[in-house]
Amino acid sequence: MKKLILPILIILLLPLIYQSTPTEILKLKVFDSLIQTPQESGNFVILNITEEDVEREGGYPLPRQRLAQIQIDLLNEGAVGVGWVISFPQADRMGGDEMFAETLGYAPSVIAMFEDGKGNYPKPTGTVVKGKDNGGIVSLGVKENLNTLKNNTLQGLAIAPTEVDQLVRRIPLLVKTPNNNWIPSFGTQIYKALFGVKTYIIKTNDNGIEEISIRGIPPIKTDSLGRKWISWVDTPQTNLKEMEVAGKFVFVGVTANGVMPQIATPVGLLEPHKIQTALAESILIQDSPYIPDWHLAAELLILVITVTLVWLCVNIFGMTKGIVFTSILFFLTIFFGHYLIQRGVLIDVSWTLISQFITASIGFYLRFRQQYKLRQQIKKQFEHYLDPRQVKKLQDNPDSLVLGGERRYCTFLFTDVRGFTAMSEKLEPEEVTKIMNKALTIQANAVKEYDGMVDKYIGDAMMAIFNAPIDLPNHETAAVLCAKEIQDKIKQANIDVEIGVGVNTGYAVIGNMGSDTRFDYTAIGDAVNLAARLESSTKEVGEDIVIGYNTINAKNFNSEITLKELKSIYVKGKEKPIQIYTIIN
Repeated sequence: MKKLILPILIILLLPLIYQSTPTEILKLKVFDSLIQTPQESGNFVILNITEEDVEREGGYPLPRQRLAQIQIDLLNEGAVGVGWVISFPQADRMGGDEMFAETLGYAPSVIAMFEDGKGNYPKPTGTVVKGKDNGGIVSLGVKENLNTLKNNTLQGLAIAPTEVDQLVRRIPLLVKTPNNNWIPSFGTQIYKALFGVKTYIIKTNDNGIEEISIRGIPPIKTDSLGRKWISWVDTPQTNLKEMEVAGKFVFVGVTANGVMPQIATPVGLLEPHKIQTALAESILIQDSPYIPDWHLAAELLILVITVTLVWLCVNIFGMTKGIVFTSILFFLTIFFGHYLIQRGVLIDVSWTLISQFITASIGFYLRFRQQYKLRQQIKKQFEHYLDPRQVKKLQDNPDSLVLGGERRYCTFLFTDVRGFTAMSEKLEPEEVTKIMNKALTIQANAVKEYDGMVDKYIGDAMMAIFNAPIDLPNHETAAVLCAKEIQDKIKQANIDVEIGVGVNTGYAVIGNMGSDTRFDYTAIGDAVNLAARLESSTKEVGEDIVIGYNTINAKNFNSEITLKELKSIYVKGKEKPIQIYTIIN
């Protein structure tokens, strides 16, 4: 599992590194849902020329004389300025251009230009670039307004470029011409008109544009292309009948059907004048959202750190704890992303959250599969030697069965059939097999009854362990009683065999022994060897059961069991004699 973290990380990083369209769309949708709509500034109002107005005026376009009158009416109602998000590239065949031009000069006013892609550009606007002359979006050409009008007011480019999902979210405050001149956007020109300034100051860094300054308002932070993220403010709206415009700068536009194209935004379809109003509102919002130049590095770093932590949680902790810690990490990531967005820093964590989910799902699946295989292996290895309840305990806690095992204090029981060779010579193989199977079954059942484990069969011999792999507090007593049970059951079964049993207690290394691919659960140690030697000594001392000193002197040993001390014996590998006992029937 550990080897998988690197390839998983690489796969999950690819959509971010290469900024795939689905990832980018997801990011933008998350921003849309989390960015709060700010309160309107109180400086602007939208005047809609409606379908009803167009019908009343006899159709569109409205005569310039009528527009001049609207300009005068707005100023008489207290408007501080007017922005016409309407272009006037041609003279009015009914006249009135001079009159309209004159009224535009009565107060700060701006008229709109639109892109036409024909490579024509207005005269350069005053700009000062502090830093390298880089960054910005290059325009493909602009259709200018009638000279009579543009010479008496300001004109701004009503541009609204779309993102990968064809929605408008960012508008450039200034765009470039191919010869590195600058064209201001309509919303930007509003402030130039209101404060009577002639120059924009563009501050750049190595990545591009950093901010744009207009005297009278704080510097405007932008992205490297000079774009401002739009906050979709609910600016008040009015019409030609009401004209509630006192103390406001008025954005005039047409909402009549089929006149101006509606543009898709996160808040729905909007006419160009409403989008330019939103840009003007956004310029005044100091903590307006923006995507920093370092956003990709931050998003990659967050993804790498959190996905790695998820993988560690899955691998270090169990299923329950892993799910808990992974969930906590998931919600912390959401909180962190939301915290940044609420402070205007648009750092995306949506793909990170998806990556966390994918990583956790893969990790938990692999862990579940691993545990399932281990549980099946445990069942296969122990179901014939342990009580089903004990097997279930091992399946629930398999950690003790790792390769190498642990040092553990246990009691070991060895059995052997006496006279097996002679019996084999007298009887047919089928008969010998039948007798041995019956004898070994009796022994195995006795071991299970006393909560021991049959470790292995060695020909006609058996090895059993008490207090492993399941804890057994009275394992010394259980082993001795098991030895007596074996002798009693063999006699009751009327099997023509004799069984020698050796019992000893002590420390041994117990666990899965072998290679990484092939191993068995067993015990290794001097206490194990001594138990085998005691079983071999049963012939020598003339007893069916021989018990070691450590077993009967255990603190928890049942004192009600009647024992007889036998003559001490010498065994292979021991210099001193071994004190032994047997049980009295």
